[in-house]
Amino acid sequence: MPTELEDLVEFLHHGNTQIRQAAVEHLVGYSQTDVPLFKRNQLEPVKDLKLLVKDYAPIAKNAFTILINISSDTEITKTLAKDDAFLETLLSRITNPKERNANEIAMLLANLAKDDSLQRVLELKRDVPKELSKSKWAMDQLMDCFVKGAEGAYNKHADFDYLSYFFADLAKFPKGREYLTTPQEHDGDIIPITKIQVFTDHASHIRRLGVASAIKNVAFLVPAHPVLLSNLSPDPTLPPPHIGANLLPYILLPLMGPEEYADDDTEGMLDELQLLEPDKEREKDVEIMKAHLETLLLLSTTKEGRQVLRKVKVYPIVRECHIQVENEDVREACDRVVQVIMRDEEGEESEMPQASAYAGDSGKMMALKNDEEEDEDEKIVDIL
Repeated sequence: MPTELEDLVEFLHHGNTQIRQAAVEHLVGYSQTDVPLFKRNQLEPVKDLKLLVKDYAPIAKNAFTILINISSDTEITKTLAKDDAFLETLLSRITNPKERNANEIAMLLANLAKDDSLQRVLELKRDVPKELSKSKWAMDQLMDCFVKGAEGAYNKHADFDYLSYFFADLAKFPKGREYLTTPQEHDGDIIPITKIQVFTDHASHIRRLGVASAIKNVAFLVPAHPVLLSNLSPDPTLPPPHIGANLLPYILLPLMGPEEYADDDTEGMLDELQLLEPDKEREKDVEIMKAHLETLLLLSTTKEGRQVLRKVKVYPIVRECHIQVENEDVREACDRVVQVIMRDEEGEESEMPQASAYAGDSGKMMALKNDEEEDEDEKIVDIL
């Protein structure tokens, strides 16, 4: 005989609105603890929930919450992500300035982006939501939601912060990285990553963490490093890259506090990083700091990248971060960056101080490792 819970999920497609509403309300809690309940009868409850997101507002909100919770299951995620009609429902709803569940939709999209099939959103054309965007591309529209919708500016019911996680998950795929680092002709040759990198110091912790993760995942695309490191403006008379993302200030500023630097340290340092306010605060979340430090490590993969990081005096910034932050994971990440950017290049004598030449109150940074250890430490592993 069916259990009471199994009877309850049957009410998700009941013809009576009050019964459907009571069913979804009671099932929200079970969506966190009993995911198999929603997979019975060949995922029939999931099919019902996909319809209920179009139901009356109270029902729709709970339906979205349940879908967010149960999309932790790979089979359910795949079923939702591959459904073209459901994807269009989500896109049409999240781009609507009056949508009350836009934040829930953003969370659900972030979960679905873990499935390979959702990469198709990068090549998906749809109707243009004229109040939001001029682009027919779904990905551009989601970018506009994130940028224009911060702090309720586009939709008073939403801040779209969780779209940063969506971008981060898409950036785990090669197509996602290529989109984020390629100038878009239909958008005035703007590089998409430049639209989100400005939020590395935003008040929202969700935005900062999601954007930091997206940037780190993008940095796995080594051919894009010249674009990421360059601050050039559009100029067809220049050799490639004609356009630069000017990424470095946005990942270095969160690592900096109000410390003052010696003249030798500031000579060559990026203008955006000099003359900071005396009350400048360093990023407090160690996971975000580690993400930025890991991005620096990825950008140092090539000799050209290392030369740029040395030229703009990344070492003093990382050194101060190592001194000021009392967290072993952050300090280890600092050490790894220093081991790479401060070593001598093959066949060249370095004019930079060695990593072991500075000792602060927190203790001395690790001395440079031997070649065999360096090779092992510098292996880049793409974690999906």
